[in-house]
Amino acid sequence: MYRLGNLLSMIKGVETVTQAENAQKAISTYQTIRPEVLILDIRMRGANGIEVLKHVKSGQNAPKVIMLTNYPYPQYEKKCFEEGADYFLDKSKEFDELNEIIRSLVKESGVIPQSNYV
Repeated sequence: MYRLGNLLSMIKGVETVTQAENAQKAISTYQTIRPEVLILDIRMRGANGIEVLKHVKSGQNAPKVIMLTNYPYPQYEKKCFEEGADYFLDKSKEFDELNEIIRSLVKESGVIPQSNYV
């Protein structure tokens, strides 16, 4: 995940980049920081990223959620979009698209977003 953190920290307009080592930490960090953008993987320790996605999208002012995974199976993609994911990317084939998506979100929001990833 070093590559991801490095990418995010180099995008002008991204204010905060943090990483959580498991699902519980992702949820607690989200509740504390309330980032505007959350990047999740499907496979996580403690629970899966889809469970974290459900949790963060269930509240008010839910963040934009980017699912970035090595498990780009159609059933996972469908489930993620059903649970509110805004993007679903294959790490091995679409990682470079993340840069443009984040830049677009920064431009769209007109404010400096915080980004949290797992």
